[in-house]
Amino acid sequence: MIAGQATAKYVRTSAQKAGLVLALIRGGGVNQALSALQFSRKKVARDIEKVLRSAIANAQQKPGFSGDVERLYVSACYADQGPSQKRVRPAPMGRAYRVVKRTTHLTVAVAERPEKAAAPAPAKAGRETGAAEAKAPRARKSTKTGGATAAKKK
Repeated sequence: MIAGQATAKYVRTSAQKAGLVLALIRGGGVNQALSALQFSRKKVARDIEKVLRSAIANAQQKPGFSGDVERLYVSACYADQGPSQKRVRPAPMGRAYRVVKRTTHLTVAVAERPEKAAAPAPAKAGRETGAAEAKAPRARKSTKTGGATAAKKK
């Protein structure tokens, strides 16, 4: 399995804001992730897109790559907190407010999905398939009566 990874360090945003955008692309295909980042309204999405494109290029350079970018998916992506710059902003009556300018380290890893088998495994003999195998639906807990505890009291 071929994998590629890329990191961007000291990106001027908080790790929390970057994590929200990274959650959108985690586990999806690279083409789907690129389109989600392109149409995202978050500023950090542009930086994440650059890192993702770099990770794809890194995977393509590995020996043994099949050449099919369609099989690549985002296997891992995370934002680590980088160093914060501390600044001082003047405040009324001689006081000062502290301004923290946060940075983050973005990491995106892509991997190649294994090829699917051509034929599914044969069904076991002696076992019926179809409606007899369907499970009965579970009973739902009632939220208006307080769930299972209210049913026990009656």
